[in-house]
Amino acid sequence: MERLLVRATNWLGDAVMSIPALREIRQAHPGWHVSILALPWVAALYDGEPFCDEVVLYHRDGRHRGVLGRERIARDLRGRPFDRAILLPNAFDAAWLAWRARIPQRIGYSTDGRGPLLTHRIVKPRAEEVPAHQRFYYLELLCRAGLIERMPEDDSARLEGAERLRRMGRDQWRRRRLPEGPWIGVSPGAAFGSAKRWLPERFADAARVLALESGSAVAVFGSPAEASLAEDVARRVGGRSCSLAGRTTLAEYLQLASTCSLYLTNDSGSMHVAAALGIPTVAVFGATDFEATGPAAPWARIVREPVECAPCLLRECPLEGHPCMTGVGADRVVEAARELLAENDRSRGYDL
Repeated sequence: MERLLVRATNWLGDAVMSIPALREIRQAHPGWHVSILALPWVAALYDGEPFCDEVVLYHRDGRHRGVLGRERIARDLRGRPFDRAILLPNAFDAAWLAWRARIPQRIGYSTDGRGPLLTHRIVKPRAEEVPAHQRFYYLELLCRAGLIERMPEDDSARLEGAERLRRMGRDQWRRRRLPEGPWIGVSPGAAFGSAKRWLPERFADAARVLALESGSAVAVFGSPAEASLAEDVARRVGGRSCSLAGRTTLAEYLQLASTCSLYLTNDSGSMHVAAALGIPTVAVFGATDFEATGPAAPWARIVREPVECAPCLLRECPLEGHPCMTGVGADRVVEAARELLAENDRSRGYDL
Protein backbone atom coordinates (compact mmCIF):
# COMPACT_ATOMS: atom_id res chain seq x y z
CA MET A 1 0.00 0.00 0.00
CA GLU A 2 1.36 3.40 -0.97
CA ARG A 3 1.46 5.84 1.91
CA LEU A 4 0.72 9.46 1.08
CA LEU A 5 1.15 12.48 3.32
CA VAL A 6 -0.85 15.57 2.42
CA ARG A 7 0.25 18.78 4.10
CA ALA A 8 -3.03 20.59 4.67
CA THR A 9 -3.56 24.31 4.25
CA ASN A 10 -3.29 26.50 7.33
CA TRP A 11 -6.65 28.28 7.43
CA LEU A 12 -10.17 26.95 7.65
CA GLY A 13 -11.49 28.52 4.47
CA ASP A 14 -8.51 27.30 2.44
CA ALA A 15 -8.93 23.84 3.98
CA VAL A 16 -12.52 23.67 2.77
CA MET A 17 -11.54 24.90 -0.70
CA SER A 18 -8.97 22.10 -0.93
CA ILE A 19 -11.62 19.40 -0.34
CA PRO A 20 -12.25 18.79 -4.06
CA ALA A 21 -8.54 18.03 -4.52
CA LEU A 22 -8.50 15.66 -1.56
CA ARG A 23 -11.61 13.90 -2.85
CA GLU A 24 -9.98 13.47 -6.26
CA ILE A 25 -6.86 11.90 -4.73
CA ARG A 26 -9.03 9.24 -3.12
CA GLN A 27 -11.04 8.59 -6.28
CA ALA A 28 -7.95 8.37 -8.49
CA HIS A 29 -5.94 6.26 -6.04
CA PRO A 30 -8.37 4.31 -3.84
CA GLY A 31 -5.68 1.93 -2.57
CA TRP A 32 -3.44 4.61 -1.09
CA HIS A 33 -3.28 5.24 2.64
CA VAL A 34 -3.82 9.00 2.96
CA SER A 35 -2.59 10.86 6.04
CA ILE A 36 -3.26 14.57 6.41
CA LEU A 37 -0.78 16.70 8.35
CA ALA A 38 -2.84 19.56 9.75
CA LEU A 39 -2.65 22.35 12.28
CA PRO A 40 -4.95 21.85 15.28
CA TRP A 41 -7.40 24.58 14.30
CA VAL A 42 -8.30 22.88 11.01
CA ALA A 43 -7.72 19.20 11.83
CA ALA A 44 -11.29 18.39 12.92
CA LEU A 45 -12.52 19.26 9.44
CA TYR A 46 -11.06 15.99 8.11
CA ASP A 47 -12.33 13.63 10.81
CA GLY A 48 -14.56 10.96 9.32
CA GLU A 49 -14.18 12.15 5.73
CA PRO A 50 -13.72 9.26 3.26
CA PHE A 51 -10.67 10.86 1.61
CA CYS A 52 -8.73 10.76 4.88
CA ASP A 53 -7.38 7.65 6.64
CA GLU A 54 -5.75 9.52 9.50
CA VAL A 55 -5.00 13.04 10.71
CA VAL A 56 -1.50 13.84 11.99
CA LEU A 57 -1.43 16.94 14.20
CA TYR A 58 1.20 19.58 13.60
CA HIS A 59 1.45 21.66 16.78
CA ARG A 60 3.34 24.52 15.14
CA ASP A 61 2.75 26.85 18.07
CA GLY A 62 3.26 24.15 20.72
CA ARG A 63 5.49 21.11 20.93
CA HIS A 64 6.56 21.49 17.30
CA ARG A 65 7.53 25.13 17.66
CA GLY A 66 10.95 26.37 16.62
CA VAL A 67 13.87 24.44 15.18
CA LEU A 68 13.81 21.67 17.77
CA GLY A 69 10.07 21.27 17.46
CA ARG A 70 10.28 21.05 13.68
CA GLU A 71 12.98 18.40 14.01
CA ARG A 72 10.77 16.49 16.42
CA ILE A 73 7.84 16.23 14.01
CA ALA A 74 10.16 15.53 11.06
CA ARG A 75 11.58 12.61 13.04
CA ASP A 76 8.07 11.38 13.83
CA LEU A 77 7.12 11.52 10.15
CA ARG A 78 10.33 9.70 9.20
CA GLY A 79 9.21 6.80 11.34
CA ARG A 80 6.02 6.17 9.37
CA PRO A 81 7.44 6.02 6.54
CA PHE A 82 5.67 7.81 3.67
CA ASP A 83 6.24 7.20 -0.04
CA ARG A 84 5.26 10.67 -1.21
CA ALA A 85 4.04 14.02 0.06
CA ILE A 86 1.72 16.52 -1.57
CA LEU A 87 2.18 20.04 -0.26
CA LEU A 88 -0.94 22.17 -0.59
CA PRO A 89 0.44 25.33 1.11
CA ASN A 90 2.97 27.43 -0.78
CA ALA A 91 5.17 27.93 2.28
CA PHE A 92 8.83 26.94 2.58
CA ASP A 93 8.09 25.26 5.92
CA ALA A 94 5.87 22.64 4.27
CA ALA A 95 8.64 21.56 1.89
CA TRP A 96 11.30 21.67 4.60
CA LEU A 97 9.35 19.28 6.82
CA ALA A 98 8.79 16.79 3.98
CA TRP A 99 12.49 16.99 3.08
CA ARG A 100 13.61 16.49 6.68
CA ALA A 101 11.17 13.59 7.00
CA ARG A 102 13.04 12.00 4.05
CA ILE A 103 9.86 11.39 2.08
CA PRO A 104 11.11 10.15 -1.31
CA GLN A 105 8.68 12.11 -3.50
CA ARG A 106 7.84 15.69 -2.53
CA ILE A 107 5.27 17.40 -4.76
CA GLY A 108 4.35 21.06 -4.61
CA TYR A 109 4.31 24.37 -6.38
CA SER A 110 7.82 25.77 -6.76
CA THR A 111 7.22 28.90 -4.69
CA ASP A 112 8.75 30.66 -1.70
CA GLY A 113 12.27 29.55 -2.64
CA ARG A 114 11.54 25.92 -1.83
CA GLY A 115 12.20 24.40 -5.25
CA PRO A 116 15.48 22.65 -4.24
CA LEU A 117 13.59 20.76 -1.50
CA LEU A 118 11.02 19.34 -3.94
CA THR A 119 11.47 16.30 -6.14
CA HIS A 120 8.53 17.38 -8.30
CA ARG A 121 8.72 21.15 -8.82
CA ILE A 122 5.36 22.19 -10.21
CA VAL A 123 5.20 25.53 -11.99
CA LYS A 124 2.59 27.80 -10.46
CA PRO A 125 -0.21 28.41 -12.99
CA ARG A 126 -0.76 31.84 -14.44
CA ALA A 127 -4.11 33.48 -13.79
CA GLU A 128 -5.41 32.78 -17.30
CA GLU A 129 -4.50 29.08 -17.14
CA VAL A 130 -7.01 28.01 -14.48
CA PRO A 131 -10.45 29.20 -13.33
CA ALA A 132 -10.34 32.01 -10.80
CA HIS A 133 -11.62 30.10 -7.79
CA GLN A 134 -9.01 28.90 -5.30
CA ARG A 135 -10.21 25.29 -5.37
CA PHE A 136 -8.87 24.97 -8.93
CA TYR A 137 -5.41 26.01 -7.76
CA TYR A 138 -5.21 22.83 -5.66
CA LEU A 139 -6.77 20.67 -8.37
CA GLU A 140 -4.31 22.04 -10.94
CA LEU A 141 -1.41 20.96 -8.73
CA LEU A 142 -2.66 17.38 -8.97
CA CYS A 143 -3.15 17.63 -12.72
CA ARG A 144 0.32 19.04 -13.34
CA ALA A 145 1.86 16.40 -11.09
CA GLY A 146 0.13 13.63 -13.05
CA LEU A 147 -1.87 12.44 -10.05
CA ILE A 148 -5.21 13.03 -11.78
CA GLU A 149 -5.89 13.11 -15.51
CA ARG A 150 -8.31 16.04 -15.71
CA MET A 151 -10.40 18.46 -13.71
CA PRO A 152 -13.37 16.63 -12.13
CA GLU A 153 -16.94 17.17 -13.23
CA ASP A 154 -17.92 17.61 -9.57
CA ASP A 155 -15.68 20.34 -8.19
CA SER A 156 -17.93 21.47 -5.32
CA ALA A 157 -16.48 21.67 -1.83
CA ARG A 158 -18.69 19.51 0.35
CA LEU A 159 -18.30 17.47 3.50
CA GLU A 160 -19.50 13.89 3.10
CA GLY A 161 -20.01 13.51 6.84
CA ALA A 162 -22.63 16.25 7.11
CA GLU A 163 -25.46 13.94 8.18
CA ARG A 164 -23.31 12.33 10.88
CA LEU A 165 -22.38 15.81 12.13
CA ARG A 166 -26.07 16.80 12.26
CA ARG A 167 -26.90 13.88 14.52
CA MET A 168 -24.08 14.87 16.84
CA GLY A 169 -25.17 18.51 16.65
CA ARG A 170 -28.70 17.72 17.78
CA ASP A 171 -27.24 15.92 20.80
CA GLN A 172 -25.08 18.94 21.50
CA TRP A 173 -28.03 21.32 21.59
CA ARG A 174 -29.67 19.06 24.17
CA ARG A 175 -26.51 18.89 26.28
CA ARG A 176 -26.29 22.68 26.21
CA ARG A 177 -29.96 22.85 27.26
CA LEU A 178 -30.87 24.80 24.15
CA PRO A 179 -33.71 24.05 21.72
CA GLU A 180 -32.86 21.63 18.90
CA GLY A 181 -34.05 24.12 16.31
CA PRO A 182 -34.76 25.24 13.78
CA TRP A 183 -31.68 27.46 13.95
CA ILE A 184 -30.33 30.28 11.85
CA GLY A 185 -26.57 30.53 12.13
CA VAL A 186 -24.79 33.88 12.00
CA SER A 187 -21.04 34.52 11.76
CA PRO A 188 -20.48 38.31 11.91
CA GLY A 189 -16.69 38.13 12.31
CA ALA A 190 -13.81 37.62 9.89
CA ALA A 191 -10.22 36.89 10.82
CA PHE A 192 -8.60 38.79 7.94
CA GLY A 193 -9.67 42.24 9.16
CA SER A 194 -12.54 44.67 9.61
CA ALA A 195 -12.74 45.41 5.85
CA LYS A 196 -14.46 42.03 5.43
CA ARG A 197 -17.07 42.63 8.12
CA TRP A 198 -20.62 43.65 7.38
CA LEU A 199 -22.27 45.87 9.97
CA PRO A 200 -23.33 43.92 13.11
CA GLU A 201 -26.64 45.77 13.36
CA ARG A 202 -27.51 44.69 9.82
CA PHE A 203 -26.67 41.07 10.59
CA ALA A 204 -29.04 41.38 13.53
CA ASP A 205 -31.78 43.05 11.48
CA ALA A 206 -31.63 40.38 8.76
CA ALA A 207 -31.50 37.50 11.25
CA ARG A 208 -34.41 38.89 13.27
CA VAL A 209 -36.69 39.17 10.23
CA LEU A 210 -35.81 35.70 8.96
CA ALA A 211 -36.15 34.15 12.42
CA LEU A 212 -39.63 35.61 12.86
CA GLU A 213 -40.72 34.40 9.42
CA SER A 214 -39.47 30.86 9.97
CA GLY A 215 -40.01 30.43 13.70
CA SER A 216 -36.28 29.89 14.16
CA ALA A 217 -33.84 30.65 16.93
CA VAL A 218 -30.59 32.44 16.11
CA ALA A 219 -27.12 31.16 17.06
CA VAL A 220 -24.22 33.57 16.65
CA PHE A 221 -20.84 31.89 16.20
CA GLY A 222 -17.29 33.16 16.32
CA SER A 223 -13.84 32.87 17.83
CA PRO A 224 -12.97 33.94 21.40
CA ALA A 225 -11.69 37.24 19.97
CA GLU A 226 -15.11 37.83 18.41
CA ALA A 227 -17.12 37.14 21.58
CA SER A 228 -18.11 40.76 22.21
CA LEU A 229 -19.14 41.23 18.57
CA ALA A 230 -21.22 38.04 18.65
CA GLU A 231 -22.86 39.00 21.94
CA ASP A 232 -23.75 42.41 20.48
CA VAL A 233 -25.42 40.78 17.47
CA ALA A 234 -27.32 38.28 19.67
CA ARG A 235 -28.49 41.11 21.94
CA ARG A 236 -29.73 43.10 18.96
CA VAL A 237 -31.60 40.08 17.57
CA GLY A 238 -33.32 39.51 20.90
CA GLY A 239 -35.92 36.79 21.37
CA ARG A 240 -34.58 33.25 21.02
CA SER A 241 -30.97 34.09 20.29
CA CYS A 242 -27.67 33.14 21.84
CA SER A 243 -23.96 33.70 21.32
CA LEU A 244 -21.65 30.68 21.17
CA ALA A 245 -18.55 32.64 20.14
CA GLY A 246 -15.51 31.29 21.96
CA ARG A 247 -17.59 28.47 23.46
CA THR A 248 -16.98 25.74 20.90
CA THR A 249 -14.09 23.75 19.53
CA LEU A 250 -13.94 23.37 15.77
CA ALA A 251 -15.44 19.88 16.08
CA GLU A 252 -18.33 21.25 18.18
CA TYR A 253 -18.83 24.14 15.78
CA LEU A 254 -19.07 21.75 12.82
CA GLN A 255 -21.70 19.74 14.65
CA LEU A 256 -23.81 22.71 15.76
CA ALA A 257 -23.53 24.59 12.46
CA SER A 258 -24.57 21.49 10.52
CA THR A 259 -28.03 21.63 12.15
CA CYS A 260 -28.77 25.16 10.90
CA SER A 261 -31.41 25.62 8.23
CA LEU A 262 -29.85 28.91 7.06
CA TYR A 263 -26.52 30.66 7.53
CA LEU A 264 -25.66 34.37 7.29
CA THR A 265 -21.98 35.28 7.17
CA ASN A 266 -19.13 37.40 5.87
CA ASP A 267 -16.39 35.97 3.67
CA SER A 268 -14.83 33.76 6.31
CA GLY A 269 -13.93 30.20 7.21
CA SER A 270 -17.42 29.82 8.63
CA MET A 271 -18.90 30.70 5.24
CA HIS A 272 -16.96 27.90 3.57
CA VAL A 273 -17.89 25.42 6.30
CA ALA A 274 -21.59 26.25 6.17
CA ALA A 275 -21.70 25.81 2.40
CA ALA A 276 -19.69 22.57 2.63
CA LEU A 277 -22.26 21.26 5.10
CA GLY A 278 -25.06 21.81 2.57
CA ILE A 279 -26.62 24.72 4.44
CA PRO A 280 -28.28 27.47 2.38
CA THR A 281 -25.71 30.22 2.92
CA VAL A 282 -25.84 33.96 2.27
CA ALA A 283 -22.44 35.66 2.30
CA VAL A 284 -21.77 39.40 2.21
CA PHE A 285 -18.65 40.27 0.20
CA GLY A 286 -16.77 43.54 0.03
CA ALA A 287 -12.99 43.83 0.18
CA THR A 288 -12.25 40.29 -1.00
CA ASP A 289 -12.60 38.65 -4.40
CA PHE A 290 -15.87 36.73 -4.57
CA GLU A 291 -14.78 34.97 -7.75
CA ALA A 292 -11.64 33.60 -6.09
CA THR A 293 -12.86 32.78 -2.59
CA GLY A 294 -16.63 32.60 -2.75
CA PRO A 295 -18.46 29.54 -1.40
CA ALA A 296 -17.98 26.60 -3.78
CA ALA A 297 -21.56 25.31 -3.68
CA PRO A 298 -24.74 25.99 -5.67
CA TRP A 299 -26.77 26.44 -2.49
CA ALA A 300 -24.97 29.66 -1.55
CA ARG A 301 -25.61 33.27 -2.58
CA ILE A 302 -23.25 36.23 -2.54
CA VAL A 303 -24.54 39.72 -1.81
CA ARG A 304 -22.26 42.62 -2.62
CA GLU A 305 -22.23 46.28 -3.58
CA PRO A 306 -20.24 46.65 -6.83
CA VAL A 307 -18.20 49.71 -5.86
CA GLU A 308 -15.20 50.68 -8.01
CA CYS A 309 -12.64 50.02 -5.27
CA ALA A 310 -13.69 46.40 -4.63
CA PRO A 311 -12.12 43.97 -4.35
CA CYS A 312 -9.25 45.89 -2.74
CA LEU A 313 -7.99 42.94 -0.62
CA LEU A 314 -7.13 45.33 2.23
CA ARG A 315 -7.49 44.45 5.88
CA GLU A 316 -8.88 47.86 6.84
CA CYS A 317 -10.96 50.17 4.65
CA PRO A 318 -9.11 53.48 4.03
CA LEU A 319 -12.27 55.23 2.77
CA GLU A 320 -14.76 57.10 4.86
CA GLY A 321 -17.98 55.16 5.24
CA HIS A 322 -16.70 51.71 4.12
CA PRO A 323 -18.88 51.87 0.96
CA CYS A 324 -18.67 48.21 -0.11
CA MET A 325 -20.26 47.15 3.17
CA THR A 326 -22.55 50.05 4.00
CA GLY A 327 -23.96 49.75 0.48
CA VAL A 328 -25.48 46.36 1.36
CA GLY A 329 -28.75 46.74 3.19
CA ALA A 330 -30.30 44.11 5.45
CA ASP A 331 -33.23 43.85 3.04
CA ARG A 332 -30.94 42.51 0.28
CA VAL A 333 -29.63 39.74 2.53
CA VAL A 334 -33.17 38.89 3.64
CA GLU A 335 -34.32 38.65 0.02
CA ALA A 336 -31.37 36.43 -0.96
CA ALA A 337 -32.11 34.16 2.01
CA ARG A 338 -35.81 33.92 1.10
CA GLU A 339 -34.90 32.89 -2.46
CA LEU A 340 -32.51 30.21 -1.21
CA LEU A 341 -35.01 28.82 1.26
CA ALA A 342 -37.70 28.70 -1.43
CA GLU A 343 -35.33 26.77 -3.70
CA ASN A 344 -34.54 24.46 -0.80
CA ASP A 345 -38.23 23.77 -0.26
CA ARG A 346 -38.79 23.05 -3.94
CA SER A 347 -35.94 20.57 -4.09
CA ARG A 348 -36.87 19.04 -0.68
CA GLY A 349 -33.40 19.70 0.63
CA TYR A 350 -29.94 19.50 -0.83
CA ASP A 351 -28.89 15.87 -0.99
CA LEU A 352 -25.16 15.67 -0.28
